[in-house]
Amino acid sequence: MRKLNIGLIGAGRMGAFHGETIANRIPNANLYAVADPVPGAAENLLDKLEVAAKTFADPTELIKDENIEAVVIASPARTHACNVLAAINQGKAVFCEKPMAINMEEANRILQAIEGNKNLVQVGFNRRFENGFRSAHEEIVAGKIGTPQLLRSNTRDPKLNRAESIQEWTIFLETLIHDFDTLMYLNPGAKPVEVYAIADALIRPDLKEKGLLDTAVVNIKFDNGAIATADANFQAVYGYDVRAEVFGSEGMLTTGGIRKSNMIRYNKNGASYDTCRYDQDLLFDAYVSELRSFTNSVISNEPTVVNAEDAVWALKIALASIDSVKMNCPIKVGEKTFV
Repeated sequence: MRKLNIGLIGAGRMGAFHGETIANRIPNANLYAVADPVPGAAENLLDKLEVAAKTFADPTELIKDENIEAVVIASPARTHACNVLAAINQGKAVFCEKPMAINMEEANRILQAIEGNKNLVQVGFNRRFENGFRSAHEEIVAGKIGTPQLLRSNTRDPKLNRAESIQEWTIFLETLIHDFDTLMYLNPGAKPVEVYAIADALIRPDLKEKGLLDTAVVNIKFDNGAIATADANFQAVYGYDVRAEVFGSEGMLTTGGIRKSNMIRYNKNGASYDTCRYDQDLLFDAYVSELRSFTNSVISNEPTVVNAEDAVWALKIALASIDSVKMNCPIKVGEKTFV
């Protein structure tokens, strides 16, 4: 069996999960190297995984390694675009955690580089690989609920951690961007035309003046007439809550949830069940599936399931949402790929 040599950039929370997936969960993938500028981070991850691989402090040096065929980028969000561009320019296939970029200048440079180099690029919108979301997409494509008219997607994190370190506009660029892609995925072929967003600091109002927004709602109009709502909150005390709903002309679909299993507890207090409190628990299979799909796409030289253009559309909605909050009015979404 041919194994794909993969270099991992970032050995933090998400990078460690992806590293374990590459090393232990995908038979045709080989964790060839890990890069992280934090002293000892790459080495500690490899020790934990009991994997012999190269380590680098500088991601650029990993990208330049001629033995590496593909790069998985799980570095901090504001470094994604530069790492993606560097990998593309070295002829590597790229898997990048969301967001691929945080502004249109970065996004356009990536699209131009892909066009010139014909690289395979996949972005980590994991809900496309979750069984329920994928099944909903397939049902909608097959016309099982008619034409989508109303859509909803939400992301509610279980706990607001390290609030002081959260960068401005994170709720749109790093959290709701999942929901924006989900709404595009569940409204196939349609494009967003207008956005109206409101946001506030309801969990930590004391940090609002420093730029923190921890709660947001976004309304999106699509060119097929559908109206969508995305909402996010950084502290759902009941668990990690990821759900979606599509109401169509001939029916409705719902998907996602918070339950740890299908077990229900019945006792004198009534009925209850345990909830997931961590994204890697709720979406474990989806995280593994997206990297497996990427590996297979690179080996077979076939298009990735979710590509850079998908990431750009999600980014356009995020940027329009930010402008909407700033101006307190609806904002038109650009329809061109290059703007």
